[in-house]
Amino acid sequence: MAYVSNNSDEDSPTVLIVESNAMSIQRLSSIFKIKDFNIEICQDGDKAVDEYIRLDPELVIISLDIPSLDGHLTALEMREHGGDARIVFVAPRRLATVAADAKFSAGAVAWLQKPITKSVLDEQWDTILGKIPEAPGLEDLDELYPIDRIKPEEDDGPMPLPALPGMPLPDLPGMEGGALPPVGESPPLEVQLPIANETSPKKKKKGKLLLVIILLGAAAAGYYAYSTNLI
Repeated sequence: MAYVSNNSDEDSPTVLIVESNAMSIQRLSSIFKIKDFNIEICQDGDKAVDEYIRLDPELVIISLDIPSLDGHLTALEMREHGGDARIVFVAPRRLATVAADAKFSAGAVAWLQKPITKSVLDEQWDTILGKIPEAPGLEDLDELYPIDRIKPEEDDGPMPLPALPGMPLPDLPGMEGGALPPVGESPPLEVQLPIANETSPKKKKKGKLLLVIILLGAAAAGYYAYSTNLI
């Protein structure tokens, strides 16, 4: 998009030139400078519709052979949006029939044959400023598109919740990195039973023998004392 103007008056009319040929852009810009128009230039049909909505120009000059949407569809999109802009098609002689049909379909006020000159535009100027025709092509706009226009997508219900991140398993004895061992190869469990506090039989026998020796010693000492008249 380029902006060209030979005046700073905001009340001056605006012309939107939709053309991709550099020579045609230069010619049209020079002509409308003389007519004291604010000039906006767009080289893409789809973007031109957006600029038309943004600018709401008084006049639109559209070439039939432009990228994206062709000139006919671009004009229909503009007419569908509304506004009071006058649309003029420009086309080479080989597209004269196509240009005439597009003019009728989109309700354009005129079509001009390339190359455009000031004298050609002046000859058609009263027609361009005349009544804006109806646009019968709007009824067939959907069928004119090479592909289907945007359709609403079906509602498939609420979106599923995202999966929760997995938690790593703690490392267990005999399991490296928390990985479980394959079936049949689990590490053996070591079970330790408590040991009962049992008195050793040898210690019991030694205790009994010591008791007998003490008793025998006491008896012998008593007999010795009795026999020696100590008692």
